[in-house]
Amino acid sequence: MSRFAILKHIIRLHRSRLILTYILFSIETLGNLLRPLFLGMAVDDLIKGSYEGLILLCSVHFAWLIVGTFRHRIDTRTYSAIYTSLVTKFLARRYHQSDVSKLSAHSTLAREFVDFLEFDLAYVFEALYGIIGSLILLFYYDTEVVLVCLGILLPVIAISYFYGKRMKYLNKQKNDELEKQVDIIATGNTHLVKNHYNNLRKWQIRISDQEAWNFGIMELLVMIVIGVSLLITNKTSTTPLEAGSLIGIYSYIQRFVSGLDTIPYTVQRLTSLNDITRRIELQEEDLENSGIKEVA
Repeated sequence: MSRFAILKHIIRLHRSRLILTYILFSIETLGNLLRPLFLGMAVDDLIKGSYEGLILLCSVHFAWLIVGTFRHRIDTRTYSAIYTSLVTKFLARRYHQSDVSKLSAHSTLAREFVDFLEFDLAYVFEALYGIIGSLILLFYYDTEVVLVCLGILLPVIAISYFYGKRMKYLNKQKNDELEKQVDIIATGNTHLVKNHYNNLRKWQIRISDQEAWNFGIMELLVMIVIGVSLLITNKTSTTPLEAGSLIGIYSYIQRFVSGLDTIPYTVQRLTSLNDITRRIELQEEDLENSGIKEVA
C-alpha cells in the first residue's frame, strides 16, 4: 500500500473520533487566528478610553482556551488507541519472522503514521488556516501587502523541492542504520554498538543541519516580507495608522510566513513516510480493527 492509501485507510477506520478532534482543532485554530484582530481592536479602544475591545478579546481567548483544553484530552485518547490497534495487529501477523531487529524497528516506524495524523496533519491544517486566513485579514488592512505575500510563494516552492530531495536521502540512510539496531545490541560487541550509535548520531546531525539551513533561509524571507510590507503600508496609507492596525498587520504577516514554513516541513515528512512505507510493507489486514478495547 502507498503512504496515502495507508493514511486513508486509518482515517476511514477511525473516522468518528478523527472527525471530532479535527472539528475541535478547526474551532481552536480559528479562534487563534482571530486573536490578533481582536487584540488590535482592544488596543485602539483602550487608547480611546473604552473597554469594549478588551472584553471581546478576553471572551474570544477564554472560549479558545476551553476548546483547546478539551481537544487535547480527546487527542491523546484517539491517537493512542489508533497506534495500539495498528502496532499489535502488525506484530501479530509477523511473529514468525526471524529478523527481530527489523521487526522491532518497523514497529517503531509504524508510529510515524499515527504521529503524522496527530501532529503533522494538524500542523498542515493550521498552516493552511494561517496562510488563507492571514491573506483575507491582510486584505482588510492593505491590498498591496497581500501582493507582497503572494510574491514569496515561488521561491518557497523552489526551496521546498530541493529540501525534499535532500531529506529523502538523509531519512533513508538513518532508517537503514536503525533497522540494524537490535541485532547489533544483541552481539554484545561494544565497538559495534558504539559505531552504530555514532552512525545514527551522524545522520541525525546531518538531518538537523539541513533543517537549520532551511530555517535560516525561510526566516530571511520572513524578514524581507515583514520589512517591505510595513514600509508599503506606511507609505501608501492616506491616514496615520493606528497602533492596533500595526499590531494586526505585523501579526498576520508573521502567521502567513509561518504557514509557508510548513511547506518544506510537509515535504520532509511525506518523504520520510514514503521511505517507512517501503520498509514495513503495511497491508490492509494490518490496519483493520484488532478488537482492542479503547480507553475512553
